Amino acid sequence: MSIELAKLYDNLFDRSIRQISKGEIEIDRQINNDRDRRRGLTLLIRPSDEVKARVRTFQEEMLNIEGEQYYQPISDLHVTALSIISCYEGFDLSQVRVFDYEQIIFQSLKKIPEFRLQFKGVTASREAVMIQGFPLGDGLDMLRNRIRNNFQSTDLQQSIDSRYRLTTAHMTSVRFRKELHCPYKFGNLLRDYRTAGFGEMKVQSLELVYNDWYQTSNIVKTLHSFHL
Repeated sequence: MSIELAKLYDNLFDRSIRQISKGEIEIDRQINNDRDRRRGLTLLIRPSDEVKARVRTFQEEMLNIEGEQYYQPISDLHVTALSIISCYEGFDLSQVRVFDYEQIIFQSLKKIPEFRLQFKGVTASREAVMIQGFPLGDGLDMLRNRIRNNFQSTDLQQSIDSRYRLTTAHMTSVRFRKELHCPYKFGNLLRDYRTAGFGEMKVQSLELVYNDWYQTSNIVKTLHSFHL
């Protein structure tokens, strides 16, 4: 397990948990906006059924305390391998040649060593609660760096690392869309799950998808599945 990644998750949790416990959160006003047209291209990893089941159990406990928040549907759970085009208003598939993107990912996947993901503990920000993911082995880092390098040598539309350089392997479980009614109790539940185990999986495939900001299943279009 990466010590640097564990520290990153720790720092995020430590910065946020006191504020969450006092109800000092940042509400996402776009979640219920039917006119939200932000779209992008993402390479993602879907969790195993075992991991999804454990996340669902955690979500149910949170639901019992704060029922009005946005709980990521189990079908939408994912780890972002890399955001190729970050969501923005007006992006449409007609603006790109999907085949070119598929080919770059194909090339990047060659001889990538097998890797696994371990999901252990939760972290949080003032906007969301996340399941901590830890890559086991160098495969994910190698893949991300290859894709970065391969896209840099093209003139294809992309915005890799434009918001921040992705180093984590987390899954967003809850987004805040309403004020918290029982912030102290909710914060204590997050502390209880701080080191909880959510399972481990071998990564066997990745999906290139056209997506909205929340990876909503009835909006997401899977453009290609890549098998490792």
